[in-house]
Amino acid sequence: MTRLEIPFDKFSLPVFKSWGSDWFLLTSGDTKTGHYNTMTVAWGSFGVMWQKPFAMVVVRPGRHTYSFMEKYNSFTLSAFGKEQRKALNFCGSKSGRDIDKIKESGITPAPSLKIDAPGFDEAELIIECSKMYYDDFKPGKFLDDSIGRNYPDKDYHRIYFGEIVSISGVEKYIEAEKEK
Repeated sequence: MTRLEIPFDKFSLPVFKSWGSDWFLLTSGDTKTGHYNTMTVAWGSFGVMWQKPFAMVVVRPGRHTYSFMEKYNSFTLSAFGKEQRKALNFCGSKSGRDIDKIKESGITPAPSLKIDAPGFDEAELIIECSKMYYDDFKPGKFLDDSIGRNYPDKDYHRIYFGEIVSISGVEKYIEAEKEK
């Protein structure tokens, strides 16, 4: 797939749809050594923090990807078209501990432009991030009691903020110039 590098101020994304129903593959590791893992994610955010563009993702400690997020300093978020929905479902339901789910899903790892973690050839969008902060959810800080229902096993997510260092994608992710 041909992607263009997208300047931050030209990046356009329907964030609620992207996280809520389209999903991303979160990938951490090192392309050169072939040591990386991916998982489907549907919770996260984008914005500006500390004067830097960021992506925020959450990973439960029991997920295989958690060890990669802890060991490596970068991660990617890759978005796909509808034709890859089966691969996203597969990567969200299988563990990389048990199988080579990237190979089994039929997607192809691709080197990133600026970080060690890979993206994927089939991705319509790849957001490259360098980790800059993490913390753990603390149940005593939940102000909405319904949040706790997401944690029946008390396996609270670790939150990672990554500075977005590169965005590449197809035309639909580039803000159209408005006529004046």
